[in-house]
Amino acid sequence: MTGRPSTGSTSVHRTTPQTTPAAEPAPAQPGAGFDTDVLVVGAGPTGMLLAGDLAAAGVGVTLLERRPHERSNITRAFGVHARTLELLDARGLADELVRHGTPITGLRLFRRLSLDLSRLPSRFPFLLITPQYEVEKLLERRALAAGVDFRYGTELTGLELSGSSVIARVTDPTGTRTTLRARYVVGTDGVRSAVREAIGLPFPGVSVIRSIVLADVKLTEEPPGLLRVNGVGDAFAFIAPFGDGWYRVMGWNRGRQVADDEPVGLDEVRDIARRALGTDFGMHDARWISRFHSDERQAPSYRKGRVFLAGDAAHVHSPAGGQGMNTGLQDAANLSWKLASVVLGRAPDPETLLDSYESERHPVGAAVLRSSGAIVRLAMARTPFQRAARSLAAAFLSAVRPASAKAMGMISGIGISYGAPRGAHRLIGRRAPDLRLAEGRLYELLREGEFVLVSAPGSEPDVPPAPGRVIRAHWTTDRRTALLVRPDGYIAWASGAGTPR
Repeated sequence: MTGRPSTGSTSVHRTTPQTTPAAEPAPAQPGAGFDTDVLVVGAGPTGMLLAGDLAAAGVGVTLLERRPHERSNITRAFGVHARTLELLDARGLADELVRHGTPITGLRLFRRLSLDLSRLPSRFPFLLITPQYEVEKLLERRALAAGVDFRYGTELTGLELSGSSVIARVTDPTGTRTTLRARYVVGTDGVRSAVREAIGLPFPGVSVIRSIVLADVKLTEEPPGLLRVNGVGDAFAFIAPFGDGWYRVMGWNRGRQVADDEPVGLDEVRDIARRALGTDFGMHDARWISRFHSDERQAPSYRKGRVFLAGDAAHVHSPAGGQGMNTGLQDAANLSWKLASVVLGRAPDPETLLDSYESERHPVGAAVLRSSGAIVRLAMARTPFQRAARSLAAAFLSAVRPASAKAMGMISGIGISYGAPRGAHRLIGRRAPDLRLAEGRLYELLREGEFVLVSAPGSEPDVPPAPGRVIRAHWTTDRRTALLVRPDGYIAWASGAGTPR
């Protein structure tokens, strides 16, 4: 929601945050006449975070995935940004993920531009290099513990929408066709979303760049510690360490624009790296090499009745900036508490609350398309004028601290905020930092999945009702500002002066 929380009754509880359930619960029972409360289609990171949140709140969730249940050590996504780590922290998962990843505090782009991520105002002032499958393992474990009903090898073949339910036609691993009746359906099933197709939403956009190569390799020469990106007239390349001796390389050669299924070998990857970076760092022993193309597309709407889209099913963009998986996870965190509030009967104005998912997240998806597109177009600069403009832009961002802070805020997600009604308190819609409170860290308190009211000790601020329980917490100082923080870590209501920090 963009301003105040939805009106409704509020019961106030003082609770102790818990990071993991004491025992594995049975799946929540859906309402009478339903096979499941929410059907989530697509068991990637977005779908698993969403399903886990819903099940932890007491909502019955079935998660369909057309692929068999097997984890690969091959993945395109490999970077987790600061805002995503904060959201994982609010689920008790971030510290474990960080232990198994490689934090990078600096980004170097186009040789002239260095961004110091250690200045990010976050508990996680870095980009964590870790493969997507590590994120998926944590999210799957949490979702299973919360009672999500996983159905691997099951494909969605159609949807029928009505005013009170959605009927999903599915085919199970044996080839048997059946139906599932759900209150709501969420498509997190990627670029070729069966959910998006079933509800007739277009996916307009363009192919930005063809014939990008990806490789996981070992290096004879260790590159400088910073993540490196550079582009010359006819090529660009990117290199980053996984932290286990393997490196991810991404590159593009304007002179070799071929179809995605055209074979690619290590010699081609080496050639691109030498063109763009001046060296191939002695690449050898590739465990995976692939070729793909990059699109910029966004669905015009993220909702049609009782069906929602999130992640790559709603938006897809260039890999520049590493924002794809992160944006999807942030979509899920925004939608999950709203959907849970409605299913559990906590929201007095359900339609307004559900509509706020699109009104908040669609502009973010559009902004990510613009920022990632700008990076890749700078990397592809070909003419002397274009390269001069890139150099000027890099020099400006390096020299002007507010500009570089804004760029880092967008890429990391820390700077993303949601709109508020005209005349609302200036903090409404902004991300809440990880406040140190008398009861502990804010993001530890958010592990309950509820709103958190922060106020001065002994005060009883007159807050608008929230759709659910409210955890009370207090400043450790005499600060008088009062904040009502949503389950996704954004400020729903505020009073008084001052900025939380």
